[in-house]
Formats: sequence, C-alpha cells, structure tokens
Amino acid sequence: MKQCYFLSVILLASLAACTGEKKSAGDDEKTVETALPDMVSEVTVMTLASTDFQHELISNGKLSARRHVDLLFESAEPIATIHVKNGDRVSPGQTLAELATFRLTNKTALAKDALDRATLELQDVLIGQGFALEDSLKVPPATMRLVRTKSGYNQALVQYRLAVHEEENALLKAPFDGIVANLFAKPFNVASTSEVFCTVIDPRSLEAAFTVLESELPLIRTGDKVLVTPYALSGETTEGRISEINPLVDDNGMVQVKASVVYSGKLFEGMNVRVSIQRSLGKQFVVPKEAVVIRSGKQVIFTLVDGKALWKYAQTGLENAGHYTVTADGLKEGDVVITGGNINLAHESPVTVK
Repeated sequence: MKQCYFLSVILLASLAACTGEKKSAGDDEKTVETALPDMVSEVTVMTLASTDFQHELISNGKLSARRHVDLLFESAEPIATIHVKNGDRVSPGQTLAELATFRLTNKTALAKDALDRATLELQDVLIGQGFALEDSLKVPPATMRLVRTKSGYNQALVQYRLAVHEEENALLKAPFDGIVANLFAKPFNVASTSEVFCTVIDPRSLEAAFTVLESELPLIRTGDKVLVTPYALSGETTEGRISEINPLVDDNGMVQVKASVVYSGKLFEGMNVRVSIQRSLGKQFVVPKEAVVIRSGKQVIFTLVDGKALWKYAQTGLENAGHYTVTADGLKEGDVVITGGNINLAHESPVTVK
C-alpha cells in the first residue's frame, strides 16, 4: 500500500514538471513571433547611374631600363683612376675611369713609325712602276691595291688605327645620362677585357615587363593606361602606358607585354611590381562588389523601395578591384541600390538607411 502511495506522488510531480516546460516553450515562441516583424536592418545605399567603367587587369612584372649599358675596357692595363662610385649620376661623355697609358702611348708611337716606313716603301714601289707620288690619283685602282699590299702599307695603317683607338679608349666615358651601378673594380688592379667594369642605367627609361593571358588580349592595346606599384613600396604608385605587345603566345598561353613608366626617383631596375591595366569600356551600370550577394545559388542585388529591400536576380559582367558591371530585369537608372548591410536581408525586409 505504501508503495502505491509513493508511485502516485512521483507521477503527479512528473506531470506538473511537463506542464511547466510546455508553458515556457509557448511563451518563448510567442516572443519570437512578435519580435521578428519589428526587426529593421540598417543599410547603405547608392543611386544607380550609367558611368564609365574602368576595366582592370592585374599582373605581376619586373622593372627594367630600355637604356642600360655594360661598360668594359678594351685593354688589359692597370686602372689609374676611378672617378665615380655606385649611385652617382653621370652625364654623356663624362669620364668614369682611366687606365695607365704608358704602354698604350708607346704602342701608338711604334705603330706610327711602322706606318711611316710603309709609306716610304709605298713610294719606292710606285716609282718602280713608273708613277710619282704626286701622281698617285692617276694610278689604276688594281695597281694601287697591289702596291699597297706589296709595300705593307695596308697592314701598317690598320695597326696604327688600332693603337690610336686603344689609347683613346683608355678613358672610359658615359654614353648617356644615367646612374652608375655594379662598379666593383679597384684602382691599380689590371682591368679585365672580358668582365664588365660598371653599368650605366637611365632611370628615366624604366619599363615594366609583365604577362597577360591569351584570352585577355582583346581587352588591351598599345597606349592603354597602367598603374605600377612596387611590392617593396606599397604606397608608391606610378602611371605608365603600354608600349609593346609581343605578338607571340608561349606554351603556357601567356603573352609578354611592356609598359613605359613615368620617372620616379624611388623606382629601381629589377624591382618586382604589381601592374594594373585600366581601360574605359563606356557607359554601364556599375555597382560595388559588396552590393552583389548570393541567394539560392544565384546572384542578387537589393533595391530600396518604400523602406523595403526588394531583390532582383542580376548578372555580373566585367570587374575591377572593387566593382562589377551588372544587368538585371527591371533595373533602371535612378534605382536606389543597397550596397551594405545586405548579408542577411530577405525579399521585402524592412530596412533603414544609415
């Protein structure tokens, strides 16, 4: 009997507990139902208008100078003086370094003496052929060639010209306005005729070499504007223009392109750069990328009408770093497009503009 009494008490307690839980759940449900219609999302908007769309292609490239020359001496003589150092700006004809000229000067003197003796021998041969020296212009060309060869005059003249050339080039001069680089030689060491003494670079002739996909070729042409940003100097952006498109597609489907870059004192040859190619494609509907969201696997943009967000299925076209071109049924100029706060919006959600 006591057991039955305890069982009854337990059953009554369980029923009371279940009744309390159902009531609590019902109260929560009622709270949610009444709260949802009152939730208003804050959004940012823009007024849609046809604008010039700047199409943008991004590529990686490297800077190089169109005017870049490696200078070296033509004679293996000791370096007497070096007048410049790396980073110095030089002007055309400025002397960069000079060799000791003792051997070169004497070599030129010996060559001149040999040429004088060959000239005397030439005169003797001409006289033997019945011609006086003052009549040399009357000598038949075939006879003159024979006489010059027989006397050794031709060989002596070549040797003299070579000696004069080497002596003149004992002074290494800048061929154009530029900056000295890769100068590692030291005075009094013998100059190498096979290794570069220094390099002169014209920083005003920098160009960016980069590649584009074969499919992107119709979107670029010579003269298009580019923006060049060195990875080492993220805040330094320089303008340029496409100057050359190589008419050859490589095995990877890439095409080499070059763009001349406006001079900037912060750019150096060999820098790795980010190249942005921009070209205006005429008037189109353009929206920020944030305005396009995905609903049920499709692209959607929201327009603001009477305080509600109405979605339209949209198709994006071209893009640049921050914008799409879009088309959508019923989309027209002057529509107010929601550009922010649209992540959780549904069709006809109430919204307010920030």
